[in-house]
Amino acid sequence: MCVVALAWNTHPRWRLLLIGNRDEAYARPSASLAHWVDAPDMLAGRDLEAGGTWMGVHASGRAAVVTNVRDPRAAHDRASRGLLVSDFLRGRDSAKRHAEAMEVAAVRYRPFNLLLFDHESACFVSNHPQVRARELTPGLHGLSNGDLDAAWPKVRRANAALQSWLDANGEDFEPLFAALADEMPAPDAELPDTGIGLELERRVSPPFVRGAVYGTRATTLIAMDYHGSGRIIERRFGPQGVPQGQTALHFGDG
Repeated sequence: MCVVALAWNTHPRWRLLLIGNRDEAYARPSASLAHWVDAPDMLAGRDLEAGGTWMGVHASGRAAVVTNVRDPRAAHDRASRGLLVSDFLRGRDSAKRHAEAMEVAAVRYRPFNLLLFDHESACFVSNHPQVRARELTPGLHGLSNGDLDAAWPKVRRANAALQSWLDANGEDFEPLFAALADEMPAPDAELPDTGIGLELERRVSPPFVRGAVYGTRATTLIAMDYHGSGRIIERRFGPQGVPQGQTALHFGDG
């Protein structure tokens, strides 16, 4: 039950500034953020169960992130969502061209929301409840496990923190990491109804989810400048939100 906030073509230094939490079962095996051995220009964590990733960048100045769509009634016997990110980053298609191709291929995957970025465009693709794709306008956008810019409490909080950072002309990323460490549950009246029951809606309503079996496993920030260079930073967490380290990598020529 992830959350992402991003600013596209709105900051004087960063063409893309994106921060997100990955929520997942702790038992699912994962590798930390790194250059992939089989794709050295790709920087991402890795899902060791299905082989893909949830968020990453390519040294050429491309990035992608995927979330699941929360619907317990949806079919889940399809290809892993994480392959959507790794396939885009390994390939050569532009964000626009890849998004157009996904309008046909999207039905092969489990319910997903996908964000694609390159030097020219930012695109959103989803396959649930129906396949759709569109280009993002410059500005602030938020995503969780519903539609793009749906006003879920965790999306509103993450977006508000990013907007405050932008308004302050920030350079220090710590306030963004602090905002995504917010564990305060949302009021019941603000919760979405996604079919998982009120108790679980409450538990996964804050940006940071703490638990023994399932919770926030990583907070990742991507800062990419207008030349396609930048930084990707990953902070990892274990059961009950215990910190498990940080990796910070530079990419591009900057």
